[in-house]
Amino acid sequence: MNDWNAAIIEEFRANDGRVGGMFEGQPLLLLHHTGARTGTRRVTPLTYQDLADGYAVFASKAGADTNPDWYHNVVANPGTDVEVGTGTVRVRARVTAGAERDRIWTRQKRDYPQFAEYEAKTARVIPVIVLERV
Repeated sequence: MNDWNAAIIEEFRANDGRVGGMFEGQPLLLLHHTGARTGTRRVTPLTYQDLADGYAVFASKAGADTNPDWYHNVVANPGTDVEVGTGTVRVRARVTAGAERDRIWTRQKRDYPQFAEYEAKTARVIPVIVLERV
Protein backbone atom coordinates (compact mmCIF):
# COMPACT_ATOMS: atom_id res chain seq x y z
CA MET A 1 0.00 0.00 0.00
CA ASN A 2 2.83 2.42 0.78
CA ASP A 3 4.30 1.98 -2.73
CA TRP A 4 0.86 2.44 -4.29
CA ASN A 5 0.24 5.63 -2.26
CA ALA A 6 3.74 6.91 -3.05
CA ALA A 7 3.10 6.55 -6.79
CA ILE A 8 -0.22 8.42 -6.53
CA ILE A 9 1.36 11.18 -4.43
CA GLU A 10 4.18 11.56 -6.95
CA GLU A 11 1.73 11.73 -9.86
CA PHE A 12 -0.49 14.21 -7.96
CA ARG A 13 2.41 16.56 -7.29
CA ALA A 14 3.80 16.26 -10.83
CA ASN A 15 0.43 17.05 -12.47
CA ASP A 16 -0.99 19.95 -10.43
CA GLY A 17 -3.21 17.70 -8.34
CA ARG A 18 -4.52 15.46 -11.12
CA VAL A 19 -4.02 11.72 -11.40
CA GLY A 20 -5.16 8.93 -13.70
CA GLY A 21 -6.10 5.35 -13.01
CA MET A 22 -8.88 4.66 -10.53
CA PHE A 23 -8.88 8.30 -9.34
CA GLU A 24 -9.12 9.85 -12.81
CA GLY A 25 -11.82 12.50 -12.89
CA GLN A 26 -12.34 12.41 -9.12
CA PRO A 27 -11.36 15.23 -6.78
CA LEU A 28 -8.27 14.09 -4.90
CA LEU A 29 -6.39 15.66 -2.02
CA LEU A 30 -3.33 14.67 -0.05
CA LEU A 31 -4.07 14.45 3.67
CA HIS A 32 -1.10 15.04 5.96
CA HIS A 33 -1.53 13.32 9.32
CA THR A 34 0.49 12.44 12.39
CA GLY A 35 0.45 8.93 13.82
CA ALA A 36 -1.71 8.68 16.93
CA ARG A 37 0.74 6.29 18.60
CA THR A 38 3.98 6.79 16.70
CA GLY A 39 4.01 10.51 15.98
CA THR A 40 5.18 9.66 12.45
CA ARG A 41 4.14 12.15 9.77
CA ARG A 42 2.32 10.56 6.83
CA VAL A 43 0.54 11.59 3.64
CA THR A 44 -2.49 9.76 2.26
CA PRO A 45 -4.30 10.44 -1.03
CA LEU A 46 -8.08 10.62 -0.59
CA THR A 47 -11.12 11.37 -2.69
CA TYR A 48 -12.91 14.39 -1.28
CA GLN A 49 -16.13 16.32 -1.54
CA ASP A 50 -15.83 20.09 -1.75
CA LEU A 51 -17.76 21.94 0.98
CA ALA A 52 -18.32 25.65 1.52
CA ASP A 53 -15.90 25.75 4.48
CA GLY A 54 -13.53 22.90 3.58
CA TYR A 55 -13.58 19.31 2.40
CA ALA A 56 -15.25 16.04 3.36
CA VAL A 57 -13.27 12.80 3.27
CA PHE A 58 -14.49 9.29 3.88
CA ALA A 59 -12.95 6.55 6.05
CA SER A 60 -14.26 3.84 3.73
CA LYS A 61 -11.15 1.67 3.47
CA ALA A 62 -12.86 0.16 0.40
CA GLY A 63 -15.50 -1.42 2.65
CA ALA A 64 -13.16 -3.13 5.12
CA ASP A 65 -14.52 -3.87 8.59
CA THR A 66 -12.02 -1.53 10.27
CA ASN A 67 -11.35 2.16 9.90
CA PRO A 68 -8.20 3.22 8.07
CA ASP A 69 -5.17 4.29 10.11
CA TRP A 70 -5.39 7.88 8.87
CA TYR A 71 -8.84 8.15 10.50
CA HIS A 72 -7.44 7.34 13.95
CA ASN A 73 -4.60 9.76 13.33
CA VAL A 74 -6.81 12.77 12.51
CA VAL A 75 -9.11 12.01 15.44
CA ALA A 76 -6.08 12.08 17.75
CA ASN A 77 -4.37 15.00 15.96
CA PRO A 78 -7.07 17.04 14.18
CA GLY A 79 -4.95 20.05 13.24
CA THR A 80 -3.22 19.32 9.94
CA ASP A 81 -2.72 20.25 6.28
CA VAL A 82 -4.09 19.08 2.97
CA GLU A 83 -2.69 19.54 -0.51
CA VAL A 84 -5.38 20.41 -3.03
CA GLY A 85 -4.30 21.11 -6.60
CA THR A 86 -1.06 23.07 -6.30
CA GLY A 87 -1.80 24.59 -2.89
CA THR A 88 -1.59 23.57 0.74
CA VAL A 89 -4.43 24.40 3.12
CA ARG A 90 -4.39 24.33 6.92
CA VAL A 91 -7.41 22.39 8.24
CA ARG A 92 -8.96 21.01 11.39
CA ALA A 93 -10.59 17.58 11.19
CA ARG A 94 -13.86 16.69 12.84
CA VAL A 95 -16.02 13.59 12.58
CA THR A 96 -19.58 14.32 11.47
CA ALA A 97 -22.76 12.79 12.88
CA GLY A 98 -26.49 12.74 12.32
CA ALA A 99 -28.09 14.77 9.55
CA GLU A 100 -24.80 16.43 8.55
CA ARG A 101 -23.11 13.06 8.03
CA ASP A 102 -26.10 11.63 6.20
CA ARG A 103 -26.35 14.61 3.82
CA ILE A 104 -22.67 14.48 2.86
CA TRP A 105 -22.57 10.67 2.65
CA THR A 106 -25.71 10.47 0.49
CA ARG A 107 -24.23 12.96 -1.97
CA GLN A 108 -20.95 11.05 -2.10
CA LYS A 109 -22.73 7.77 -2.87
CA ARG A 110 -24.80 9.48 -5.57
CA ASP A 111 -21.79 11.13 -7.23
CA TYR A 112 -19.40 8.16 -6.82
CA PRO A 113 -21.36 4.86 -6.65
CA GLN A 114 -18.34 2.86 -5.49
CA PHE A 115 -18.92 4.40 -2.05
CA ALA A 116 -22.32 2.69 -1.91
CA GLU A 117 -20.50 -0.55 -2.75
CA TYR A 118 -18.06 0.05 0.11
CA GLU A 119 -20.99 0.63 2.47
CA ALA A 120 -22.61 -2.64 1.38
CA LYS A 121 -19.42 -4.60 2.18
CA THR A 122 -19.26 -3.66 5.86
CA ALA A 123 -21.47 -3.57 8.93
CA ARG A 124 -19.73 -0.47 10.30
CA VAL A 125 -20.94 3.05 9.69
CA ILE A 126 -18.32 4.64 7.45
CA PRO A 127 -17.10 7.83 9.10
CA VAL A 128 -17.40 11.12 7.25
CA ILE A 129 -14.73 13.61 8.30
CA VAL A 130 -14.95 17.33 7.57
CA LEU A 131 -11.65 19.11 7.12
CA GLU A 132 -12.48 22.74 7.96
CA ARG A 133 -10.19 25.49 6.71
CA VAL A 134 -8.54 27.38 9.57
